[in-house]
Amino acid sequence: MHTNTTLVINWHLTEACNYSCRYCYAKWDEAASSRELIRDPEKTEALLAELYRFFAPGNAGNPLRGMMRWKNVRLNLAGGEPLLHHRRLPEVIREARALGFEASLITNASRLTGEMVAGLAPHLTWLGISLDSASATTNRAIGRANRHGNLLDLETLAEVLDAARCVHPQLKLKLNTVVNKLNADEDLSPLITRLAPDKWKVLRMLPMVTNELAVSDEDFNGFVARHQHFATILCAEDNQEMRDSYLMVDPCGRFFQNGQQEVGQGYIYSQPITEVGAAKAFGDISFDPDRFCARYPLSAKGASK
Repeated sequence: MHTNTTLVINWHLTEACNYSCRYCYAKWDEAASSRELIRDPEKTEALLAELYRFFAPGNAGNPLRGMMRWKNVRLNLAGGEPLLHHRRLPEVIREARALGFEASLITNASRLTGEMVAGLAPHLTWLGISLDSASATTNRAIGRANRHGNLLDLETLAEVLDAARCVHPQLKLKLNTVVNKLNADEDLSPLITRLAPDKWKVLRMLPMVTNELAVSDEDFNGFVARHQHFATILCAEDNQEMRDSYLMVDPCGRFFQNGQQEVGQGYIYSQPITEVGAAKAFGDISFDPDRFCARYPLSAKGASK
C-alpha cells in the first residue's frame, strides 16, 4: 500500500501553443482541437466536478484505494500553453478550489507577467515552468520562440518568479527540462541556481510524434550526472518511467496514456468523462500506481515532494 499526500491529475486543457517545440507531445487526435472543453464554461465545470467526485480522498469506491492512499487532490493545468486562455484560468482555478482541488499550473512563461502572477499565484500550490536551455541559439533551434521569433527573456522570468514568491511565499516552483539532442551537452547550473526551484524535473525527450531530436542513454545519463549537485531537487525521468505513471486528461475531457511510446502510434484514449462518468472512462486506460508514487516520494515530514 502506497501513501502519498497528494494525487495529481494533469488536465491538458488546450493543444494550442505560441511555441513550436519540435518534440512536443501535445498533439492529440483531430477531435481534441475542435472540442476543447475550456471554451465551454458549463462543460468545464461538469468535467471538474466529475473528476473531483471520483478522485476525492473520501471516495472509497475509487479502484486506486486498494493500492494507494492520498489526502489531497491537485489539478495541474497544462497544455499546449494554458496561458493562451489566461482570461478563463482564474475562473477555472476558483471552481477547482471550490470543489476541493489544490491547483497548479505549468507554462512556457512567455506570457507570464507580474500582474498575472499577482492574480494567480495566491491560488496555486505549485507553479511549473518549461525551460530547456539558457542559450538563445538552442532555444530557437528547438522551436521555443513565437511566430515573431521572440524568445523568453530569462532575466525577466527570474524577476517575475521573484514577484510570485513575494505574493505567495508558500508557492512551490518547479522547472521542467526536456533533454534532447540540442541541449544534452548543456550545463544549466547557473540558470538553476538563479531561479532556485523547489523541484527540477529532467525528462528524456519522448518520441511520441517524432524521434528527430531523440537522445541516447549515454547522453541523457550524462546530462543528469552533470547536474548531480542539484540532487536534492532533481527528479530524472526516462521514457519507461513516464509510461502509465501520469493521470492525464486531454483537451476534450478524456483520460489518455502514451500507448507503447512508438513514434507515430499516438495515444490511447478513454471515452469522454462527462458522458460515461469518470469511473467507466478510467477503466479504459492503464495506470501504474507504483510508478506514480515513485515520482512523489514522501519527505521526512510526510509531505509529497
